[in-house]
Amino acid sequence: MIAVILAVLTAACNALSSVLQKRATRTVPESDAFRLILIWDLIRRPLWLGGIAALIGGFVFQAAALSFGGLSLVQPILVVELPFTMILLSCLSRTRLSRETWLAIGILTAGLTILLASADPTVEQRIPRPADWVIATIVTVGIAGCLVAMARLRHGESRAVLLGTASGLGFAFTAALITENTRVFAEDPLSLLTTWPLYSMVVAGLISLFLLQNALQSGSLVTVQPALNVTDPVASIGYGVALFDEDIRLGPWIMLELLGLGLILYGSVRLARSSIHRRPGAGTWEG
Repeated sequence: MIAVILAVLTAACNALSSVLQKRATRTVPESDAFRLILIWDLIRRPLWLGGIAALIGGFVFQAAALSFGGLSLVQPILVVELPFTMILLSCLSRTRLSRETWLAIGILTAGLTILLASADPTVEQRIPRPADWVIATIVTVGIAGCLVAMARLRHGESRAVLLGTASGLGFAFTAALITENTRVFAEDPLSLLTTWPLYSMVVAGLISLFLLQNALQSGSLVTVQPALNVTDPVASIGYGVALFDEDIRLGPWIMLELLGLGLILYGSVRLARSSIHRRPGAGTWEG
């Protein structure tokens, strides 16, 4: 239960971070895309710094959650970041959540409940071998690299979806590294500074953050957020099973797990298309 509460707090912080970062990226020139000058332009904007502060808060809650529960339990819960984001958007745009929005939130929540109940992920974990990390890194970099290469050939919302998916994969891999760091810290706190997982986590997190900024610059938040929030939990379950040998129920339960994933995806898409994103007589709030 503690892991669940901490995961929900993580999602709330991440939602606030996404909203603030998106508002900051609205005025960044498109020519900054895929260049480090993008971060230089953003770092001078108080809203973006506020978003980073919220992101750091989410990181702390996430690390605490992963110390109590496995990747397969904690990361899927982070999908509630999307409803939190929509609620924040409604507050900032001074509009009420529509019936369509609440229905989408209900579908997404039902999907998450079905997924977690049917998978019943275990907390027990094994220690990944170095070869496991090498394979996971190669696969992650390969997939993310392909997504980024495809994104560079596109513009607008399609680029935002590809980069949102790549950043979601990167954040899932970062969460796997957070799990490894919490294990190292529990065994010997002083050794954390002299082992590779800490620095790998920092690099993976920074690259994922950079990809997210490019995604937010390319398209609307309601395009980026579903891609990010669906990719992260699905990839995290894969990392949990492959790296830490976390058990999820298979056999007949697979059908329910697929149903849960399907509802999460369907609810995310409906939520992104709901009327909350428009003011009367205006375009999308995110720009």
